[in-house]
Amino acid sequence: MRGSAITLAAVLGGAALLAVLNLATGPASSVHVSSFVIGLTGKYLCYAILALAVDLVWGYAGILTLGHAAFFALGGYAMGMYLMREIGARGVYANARIPDFMVFLGWKELPWYWHGFSHFPVALIAAMVVPAILAGVFGWLAFRSRVSGVYLSIITQALTYALMLAFFRNEMGFGGNNGMTDFKDILGLPIGRDSTTVGLMLVTALVLAGAYVASRALVGSRYGKVLVAVRDAESRTRFLGYRPEHYKLVVWVFSAVLAGIAGALYVPQVGIINPSEFAPANSIEAVIWVAVGGRGTLSGAILGAVLVNLGKTWLTGALPEIWLFALGGLFIFVTLFLPRGLIGLLPRRRRAGPIAEESPAAASAAREATG
Repeated sequence: MRGSAITLAAVLGGAALLAVLNLATGPASSVHVSSFVIGLTGKYLCYAILALAVDLVWGYAGILTLGHAAFFALGGYAMGMYLMREIGARGVYANARIPDFMVFLGWKELPWYWHGFSHFPVALIAAMVVPAILAGVFGWLAFRSRVSGVYLSIITQALTYALMLAFFRNEMGFGGNNGMTDFKDILGLPIGRDSTTVGLMLVTALVLAGAYVASRALVGSRYGKVLVAVRDAESRTRFLGYRPEHYKLVVWVFSAVLAGIAGALYVPQVGIINPSEFAPANSIEAVIWVAVGGRGTLSGAILGAVLVNLGKTWLTGALPEIWLFALGGLFIFVTLFLPRGLIGLLPRRRRAGPIAEESPAAASAAREATG
């Protein structure tokens, strides 16, 4: 519990401090934090929620996902649809009742699946429900068929790649290659205003804290103990009378919902959503964040997401041509020399630990879960 309190304090305290330094100090002040930095911090916090979602399924269920960018992007598109509807008559085609890109492509009417997205609650619910439905259907089919290991990883990568190709098509009604951008406001508040930028960052920090608490409660429960047993020794757990596919499906869907929420928070802070968010490389990056921070620790996933993206921001500005080599080298270094990630360098603490096939502890964990 001490580690959880420290993590929450770091997230909320850091966000609050940045907000104060932005709003309470003038641009000429030496301690002033620009709105650019605030927006960048909000973006990192969205990535941290995505990393948390990946760590739940990889660190605690042993599911190496290479497709979580799909859930993240779907949540982003749901929020993007709401933000496009918020533009209203302020678009290029002021008299149009449909988004500008639809007018440009020759659409006459708003597609049926866009109806309702002029209301924020609809977009927020869609950002969670759509990823949950996709994850539920995919997970039920995959886990029921006992697909696992590298085969499951490849299938998840194929899923996000297929969605990327689909969203590139203009006839899908989501902006095609260009996606959605030029957002004006959210809930009536101008997106470009400093106070709105700070507010979005603070909301993201609160959501991250809530996601962390919920995830910690999940993995610390009886269900979480069985989940670790499934990760370490699925066959033994099955022989004890459990249905591993059910445990995997629950955490898989919950993880997809977290990723969808992260995507919904991400879009108003970066100002654009397009099919590139589905790219498999984004899912692979998320896995690297978790590996660098510390797989199976939750707080390590948050740390890895923030630190790796800080490095990316600096390197892509200073030496853009070496960023991908640096990222690959970092992953190799962590795999070889820091199997527990950066969080493993801290004093010993309770953590899920690496996967150990057919670990005797798995059966013990399963028995403990039954009381």
